[in-house]
Amino acid sequence: MSEASERLSPSRLRGRDVLRVGAAGLRARPARVFLSALGIAIGIATVVGVIGISSSSREDLLRQLDRLGTNLLTVEAGQTMFGGETRLPTGSLDMVRRIAPVTTAAATGSVDATVRRTGMISENVTGGIAVRAADGELLTTLEGEMRSGTWLNAATGRYPAVVLGSVAAERLGVTRPGVQVWIGGRWFTVVGTLGALPLAPEIERSALVGFEAAARYLGFDGHPTTIYERSADAAVEAVRDVLPRTVNPENPEEVNVSQPSDALVAKAAAAGAFTNLMLGLGAVALLVGGVGVANTMVISVLERRKEIGLRRSLGATRGQVRTQFLAESLLLSVLGGAAGAVLGALATFGYATSKDWPAVVPSWAFGGAVGATLVIGTVAGLYPAMRAARLPPTEALATT
Repeated sequence: MSEASERLSPSRLRGRDVLRVGAAGLRARPARVFLSALGIAIGIATVVGVIGISSSSREDLLRQLDRLGTNLLTVEAGQTMFGGETRLPTGSLDMVRRIAPVTTAAATGSVDATVRRTGMISENVTGGIAVRAADGELLTTLEGEMRSGTWLNAATGRYPAVVLGSVAAERLGVTRPGVQVWIGGRWFTVVGTLGALPLAPEIERSALVGFEAAARYLGFDGHPTTIYERSADAAVEAVRDVLPRTVNPENPEEVNVSQPSDALVAKAAAAGAFTNLMLGLGAVALLVGGVGVANTMVISVLERRKEIGLRRSLGATRGQVRTQFLAESLLLSVLGGAAGAVLGALATFGYATSKDWPAVVPSWAFGGAVGATLVIGTVAGLYPAMRAARLPPTEALATT
């Protein structure tokens, strides 16, 4: 008796055997496995893609901020305590330039005129383009670049010459310098067009003439509308505090100071809300995929009752049967999760490339995808596995 006991040992299912048996169960139903894995793949692809695109957008924003700087401040006229309009003093730009930490400053002033390709076009058709008087230091202060031609200088700033913002040039159909446009009842020659200015979108939609030319030909009164200034990064807050009192010592409350880079940060925050919505949709897709996996495994248990009975009669324990079906569920989920992660990464790279963004897919997104698939596989396969383990061998073998 003791010798027989020594020869008999409980059956064992090693890790390699679990994978082989689980994979064999999936290979027996390829179409059903594909459709079930597809649900998981769509959910994981949505989550990874949304995280990747959001991260790529955020990285592009950070690079823009690094390139453009966060030390640009703008000064504009506010309102009186009774809601009336105010104007910045004519000498306010010089006063701003006297602030010690300020490295460069420039101003623009609104001009009561319209810009059109010819005088035959109605004055009401403005195309959303404003005419502004511009200081010669504006391009340096905004750290902008010329798309074509040259910026206003001491000579062109006195005569009917104009520089068009990038959007203004597109709306007017101007692609090169030398073209003439109709401003304030006379022709102005386009001497250049600007590149994009993310921190000053109002300049992109403007036709810019020199202060002297604006006063001589367009009746500009000399009051700046907006002052742009840059200072050392460490001094931005200090300069921001003294700007209102410097520009308008008598009524500093009538001066508005803003930081254009805040608009980019707000844009990222708005995009984050959209990202959360898409992540919610991805979670719903994952839930649907998990239900599909659970349904597949339940049907598999019903169809393979004879196999379960045979394995039990040959010595397989309930735990081993449970492990087998749980392994099938996990493999099915991991298969869909891996495919979804690849699809999500490809979608991120494709979208980021189309937008000229740096493609970024955080490593934690892949880790989260793997963790999500393991959780889904475990939850979806737990009930079918337990149901299979509870089947009595005789009852399972008797199934027709």
